Amino acid sequence: METMTPTALLERLRWRYATKRFDTERKISADVWAALEQTLVLSPSSFGLQPWRFVVVHDPAVRERLVGASWGQRQIADASHLVVFAIKTGLGVADVDRYVQAVSETTGAPVDALAGMRKMIVGFLAQEGFDVDAWSARQLYIALGMFMESAAVLGVDTCPMEGIVPAQYDEILGLAAEGYRTYAACCAGYRHPEDKYGARKKVRYPAAEIVTHV
Repeated sequence: METMTPTALLERLRWRYATKRFDTERKISADVWAALEQTLVLSPSSFGLQPWRFVVVHDPAVRERLVGASWGQRQIADASHLVVFAIKTGLGVADVDRYVQAVSETTGAPVDALAGMRKMIVGFLAQEGFDVDAWSARQLYIALGMFMESAAVLGVDTCPMEGIVPAQYDEILGLAAEGYRTYAACCAGYRHPEDKYGARKKVRYPAAEIVTHV
């Protein structure tokens, strides 16, 4: 399997930034987008539960409505692609059983042989005082980070956004009725050559200040 060199990886990560102005004329090719969608599918999650939904919004009219639910930020409509990141609310026993069934079908293990795993996951989610939605949101941000880094490796710009009104997103996309809640959005495409943020130097603390070796 071919891998990137450490130098190439760091060059890509230094190249990326939260793009504020996208080139409306440049679109992500079908093959590149298919790979980026798969990075979402392949994102890791605790226990493998995948407590999320990723809504890729193509409809220009819907994206214009979402601009209004994003404090007027135009990248929502101007970027080549838009992904809305939502969690499955109130994750519970039915969701665990669905996952156990998927494990059985994928690995060939009988469902009965997975009873111990099922009991452990159900017990974890049922802990007293445990905020399952907050936990699911933390899982969701793993997928967001993986999507952004994968995009950078492929030379695609992104802009992660929490500056949105999640309840309005849920209403526009019909997510609440299906048991999901929006937490973030991420635009993807190609930077406009006049985006002033593209030329700004990254401000990062020295590794010695934020990385500790024990």
